Amino acid sequence: MRAHTANGLTFFTFESFPNGSLTHAIFARAGGVSPQPWASLNMSISTGDSLENTRANRARAFDALGLPFDSMADVWQVHGVETVRADEPRGGRDPIKADGLITDRRGVALFQRFADCAPILLFDPKRRALGMVHAGWRGAVNRAAASPVKTMMESYGSRPADLIAGIGPCIGPDHYEVGPEVADAVRRSFPNADELLITQNGKIHFDLWAANARALREAGVEQIEIAGLCTACHTEHFFSHRAESGRTGRFGAVIALR
Repeated sequence: MRAHTANGLTFFTFESFPNGSLTHAIFARAGGVSPQPWASLNMSISTGDSLENTRANRARAFDALGLPFDSMADVWQVHGVETVRADEPRGGRDPIKADGLITDRRGVALFQRFADCAPILLFDPKRRALGMVHAGWRGAVNRAAASPVKTMMESYGSRPADLIAGIGPCIGPDHYEVGPEVADAVRRSFPNADELLITQNGKIHFDLWAANARALREAGVEQIEIAGLCTACHTEHFFSHRAESGRTGRFGAVIALR
């Protein structure tokens, strides 16, 4: 990924995404208005931070990208596999419970929030369509990454082989120790699951990067960029629910057509 700064904010972009066709970013945690333990560019009210702070932080992020704040389309993330088609910004409507978003409309910026789960961004350069999905371990074992791929096929005629996918910063296998419930779910879900479950000092760790990449490949996506940035390793840049014992914020991801 490439790092950028604008208006005092740092954000990261995928090298495989073409610059001229879309605007996208995964934001670092600095440059916002939120106090500890959400310092400082927290994008979510679910953490206990105030609505005023989170709105101000989101507005700063959209301004840094040159996007209108009222172009935002988002969902109420529930660790599921549903994908919503966003034909217009959400506006004042209540968010739909889902973890995937797609659009082919200019003027609609897909937006979600993260702190260890994987942000997965999708771009179809042929159909000029976009997707985004939030995928932690539950999303990975249930193939959440495949959900926007399928919905883009149904809605826009996208071909999975045409899609470019980026798996953004999330908790890496070195820090993602899991219990038997998660390990068993991975083994039930994936053939050759031992490639995704790593034993370190007698403890089982889950490779969320590789699991989501495998789900994308199973769905027919061939072009996949993995950021390889661990949120738990890099709390100077990203919020990490695991590394910060749940007392933390959420960083934002945005993607929009130009």
